[in-house]
Amino acid sequence: MVCRPRVLALGWLAAAGWAGAFPLLSDLPNQAAWGRFAAPGYLLAAALCAALPGRTGPRAAGAAAALGAVLLPLAAFTLTGRHQSEVTVVERSARLLLHTGSPYLPDPVHVVDYNPYLPVMAVFGLPRALLGDAGPAARLLGDCRLWFAAAFLACLLTGWQLLRRRPGRGAVLPLTVLTVSPLIALTLVVGGVDLPLIGVCCLAMALADRGHPVRTGLVLALACTLKWTAWPALPVAVLLLHQRRGPLPALRAGLLAVTAGGAALAPFLLGHAREMYQQVVRFPLGLTAVRTPAGSPLPGRVLAGLGPLGHTLSLTLLCAGGLAVALWLLAHPPTGAVAGCDLLAAGLTVAFALAPAGRFGYLALPAVLVIWPRLATASGRPVPARRRQPTHRQPEAVPMVSGNTARTRE
Repeated sequence: MVCRPRVLALGWLAAAGWAGAFPLLSDLPNQAAWGRFAAPGYLLAAALCAALPGRTGPRAAGAAAALGAVLLPLAAFTLTGRHQSEVTVVERSARLLLHTGSPYLPDPVHVVDYNPYLPVMAVFGLPRALLGDAGPAARLLGDCRLWFAAAFLACLLTGWQLLRRRPGRGAVLPLTVLTVSPLIALTLVVGGVDLPLIGVCCLAMALADRGHPVRTGLVLALACTLKWTAWPALPVAVLLLHQRRGPLPALRAGLLAVTAGGAALAPFLLGHAREMYQQVVRFPLGLTAVRTPAGSPLPGRVLAGLGPLGHTLSLTLLCAGGLAVALWLLAHPPTGAVAGCDLLAAGLTVAFALAPAGRFGYLALPAVLVIWPRLATASGRPVPARRRQPTHRQPEAVPMVSGNTARTRE
């Protein structure tokens, strides 16, 4: 289990209070609607966890929370067309990719016309582009939030299998609790665009920890072609692999990540460089005429709101913070998945806090990076990924007999 039933019950009560506050305090209709679904589910989860004996309570509580915080609101939102703007952006980018060869509008006018994601993110919008939205089944199966969640769960489950320290310890309950917690459930239901990024970053660290250079490089390439905020994962994973397997596997993983990622981005950089620069770089940094809707009052956003001088100061602090984390990474390279995820989480937290625009929801990525590897490695000690050493045949003992006395020598 994740923790003791009483502690878990208190956690579900806290989640119910958090979800119940949204209808009362939030002026965002989607978040308020999610809270009305989720709060009763969390309350039921707390009651079941406290009342039912043994492992039955936490399992029943996880099912109740999943129903109230994820399954019911996601189905309702999907069938009624409720979502945040990133869902529209991703699904439109897939249609544009199929029809024009580029996921970017050439001359964006309104905020929803901007696509701040790298081209591979459009893959998650392909089900909608192919299935349309005629009928409940097509609306459900075509919604990109479903595929965001599927990628997230698949990556975390695979990472668990790589990092777990005791073969008999299952991932279902910990993964359920994490996914249906407010940290992930709200993001999953209303938008979910950051979920695949969270999943692939966790998986890349797990693969690097276990010493798989080719798979690490491919997963890093995928991460770095979804969203540029995943780019810090590349040096962290490569240094982790260097510590675990040595310089050659680390170099192989890094070159593969850069080569595969560059090959995926090259057609768009060559044919649509202006659109990518405006929408992927300038728009998230608040440098375009249309301002990004990511306006949570994080320190960088507050500074940027003070005017041009504040915006420049925010960017300066962002660069200084990134440099400080990079120097720390070089001085203290990670030696395991937990340390690697912690370093990546620290760097991303600094970036999200000091960027001129951001959302509190972005902090789910560093939070999961801190939590998930610790859950997967919660008991025992993993077998380290050792460098390959040449094997030497041990000399056999040869019996020697002298008179009535038998002795051995090597």
